[in-house]
Amino acid sequence: MDVAMVIDLGRESLWVAVMVAAPLLGMALAIGLAVGIIQAATSIQEMTLTFVPKIIIIFAAVIVFMPFMMTSVLEFSNT
Repeated sequence: MDVAMVIDLGRESLWVAVMVAAPLLGMALAIGLAVGIIQAATSIQEMTLTFVPKIIIIFAAVIVFMPFMMTSVLEFSNT
C-alpha cells in the first residue's frame, strides 16, 4: 500500500462521512432556521421550543435516510 492509495482511501472515507451526515445535518439546519424565524416573529424565546422539534425531525430523518446511509457505508467498506 503506497502513499497515494492511503490518501485516496482517506479522501474517500471523508466523502462517505460527509454524505452520510449531510441529510441529518440538513434537516437539523432547516428545522432550526424555521423555528428561529418563528421565534423572531413571535418574540417567544423558549429553549425547549427549538430542542423538541429538532429531536423529532432528526429521529424521523434517521428512519427515512437509514437505507441510504447504510448502503453508502456498506459500499465503502466492501470496496
